[in-house]
Amino acid sequence: MLTPETNSTETAPPLVLIVDDDPLMRLQLKRAMKQLGYRVAEATDGTQGLDLYLQLHPDLVLLDALMPVMDGFTCCTQLQALPIAGQVEPAPVLMITALEDEASVDRAFAAGAADYVTKPIHWAVLNQRVRRLIRQAQLQQQQALLQQQLQEANFALQHLATTDSLTGLANRRRFDECFAQEWRRMAREQQPLSLLLGDVDFFKLYNDTYGHRAGDKCLQEVAKALQSMMKRSGDLAARYGGEEFAVILPNTDESGALVVAEAIRTSIRALKIAHSCSKIGEHVTLSLGVATIVPRAQTSPELFFTAADAALYRAKEEGRDRYCIQSSAN
Repeated sequence: MLTPETNSTETAPPLVLIVDDDPLMRLQLKRAMKQLGYRVAEATDGTQGLDLYLQLHPDLVLLDALMPVMDGFTCCTQLQALPIAGQVEPAPVLMITALEDEASVDRAFAAGAADYVTKPIHWAVLNQRVRRLIRQAQLQQQQALLQQQLQEANFALQHLATTDSLTGLANRRRFDECFAQEWRRMAREQQPLSLLLGDVDFFKLYNDTYGHRAGDKCLQEVAKALQSMMKRSGDLAARYGGEEFAVILPNTDESGALVVAEAIRTSIRALKIAHSCSKIGEHVTLSLGVATIVPRAQTSPELFFTAADAALYRAKEEGRDRYCIQSSAN
């Protein structure tokens, strides 16, 4: 098994992998490819060719159809399925063989070959086809990379548009989208939807006492605790505004929602963020309102939200650092 004679770099010429059991043919192909300015690697059969392909990630494969150990048709088929990191599609394969019958040509293309030339080789034709295939592969790779970069940029923009910059939670826009989506889904499936609304207790006093930078840090810690309570992919914690947070729990009944509410309340207390001006203790706490419903055509999502908000108001009125439940918003 032979390896390329030049080292691969980011600016290196394209690499052509020659797979042929005939030493003379390999030599002739090697000379032709070098005259075109390409780097060359060689293998004597299909098995070696697959190994080198995985090691070197060539830009083009020149593959003989008839070889011992593994013929070119089998090699070409297996090559198409090889996973190569950073490679969008397999390198193009140019079959080179003495077989000229229609069945062999059909078999080559069925195996995944991009083109086909016969022996004795017309070198000008081979050179032209090699240049064309490499150029096509480079353009496809460039287009795929541009598409990937565009998708990543769009994803980043979408993330920015739906994420609260301070806490990293979903923002109000994302909450509204998710709330409407889950309301419709739970209505179709006739499954319970639970909503939790929470406020950091006496947060204005916290800001006045410790300053806005400390206030921001406090909200970030609260957000982390909230996010840690989201155990399922459909659960969503959001910063609704200021010191207000919201949690959407699809497929969650009243008992499940109360378990989550208590876990959140307890986790905020466990942070032990000092709050000397709190009127109910020495640390930051959270009050929560909980509502649960199975959405129906005649029910209103706005009234459901209002029910959770009313439960939150009641939690504050009853002493804070607690949750109250509104089980129906019909």
